[in-house]
Amino acid sequence: MIRFFALLVLAGCSAGTPHFRDVPATRVAVNGTVFDVRLRGDLAEAVRVNSQYTPRLGPIRDRAALAMAQVSGCPVADVLGDAAVTVGILACDRRASDRLLLAAVTPTNYECIDFGTYDSGSDTGYQVFECSPY
Repeated sequence: MIRFFALLVLAGCSAGTPHFRDVPATRVAVNGTVFDVRLRGDLAEAVRVNSQYTPRLGPIRDRAALAMAQVSGCPVADVLGDAAVTVGILACDRRASDRLLLAAVTPTNYECIDFGTYDSGSDTGYQVFECSPY
């Protein structure tokens, strides 16, 4: 019973905030920090899912922005939040490109490696990326 409760608590750690709750996540790793990134309109949310000592947003802000830019294909104008959950303001009109079914262009200031899909044994598999600025 204790193991089941611990599993439920850990599963809830990467759940989106209310505004992003029903949006599927893309898992992205940037310089050792792993995020679940969700997009809605001109906002992106990056929830840090790995255990890492980060008492403040400073060291995480740029990594979260890179993760959000990788998933959205848009530059990130600003990042707000804390070391666990950040929200980015996207600097392009994703809604217009979604209506036109245009593929977003990925910014060229970092390099990401696609490690494929992680299969967790259920329908909740996710893409795994490792991104590094260059």
